[in-house]
Amino acid sequence: MPRRLIKRYLPDPMKIRDHRHLRILGPLLHDPNILHLNRRSVSGAVGIGLFFAFWPIPFQMLLAAIAAIGVRVNLPISVALVWVTNPLTMPPVFYFAYLVGTWLMGSPPSDVPFEFSAEGIAHVLTHNWRPFLLGCLVCGSVCASAGYVTVRVLWRVLVQRNWDRRCAQRRAQRKAELEEVLRKPQE
Repeated sequence: MPRRLIKRYLPDPMKIRDHRHLRILGPLLHDPNILHLNRRSVSGAVGIGLFFAFWPIPFQMLLAAIAAIGVRVNLPISVALVWVTNPLTMPPVFYFAYLVGTWLMGSPPSDVPFEFSAEGIAHVLTHNWRPFLLGCLVCGSVCASAGYVTVRVLWRVLVQRNWDRRCAQRRAQRKAELEEVLRKPQE
């Protein structure tokens, strides 16, 4: 069952409630729904985490946490999935988002020279912020929707497979019991 697999990697709910950075959320952390592991909670958390992963702003984790609490989906999963865009993956992901934005706007990619520094990034963004933000919004929305649907479908398939396996085991057990009864001599 997917729940057992996910539970192995999630922190203890008491650790989350007592975490020093999350204390500012106070009684909102006492809602049991933000720590549940069910199909709705996990799929919603995946959608929120992937959506905020594409936002090119600091404090993405805080925004994902606030959204997860507001929508009442799994908090740890939504915060963890924001790290899809980490310092190693950010440049290619955001460049891809920029290319998607230029494609949607119908403009060619800019040939502004790039220098890896704060000034260089600011210079490039002043010329390319519209397609970049549009691409981030579209990529975030598409990935969030795809992640949401994928988790819902996979969860359903795994639950159905486990259910079918248990039913087959019960049938085999009943058949074995019936054969045992039929093999016993009549008294």
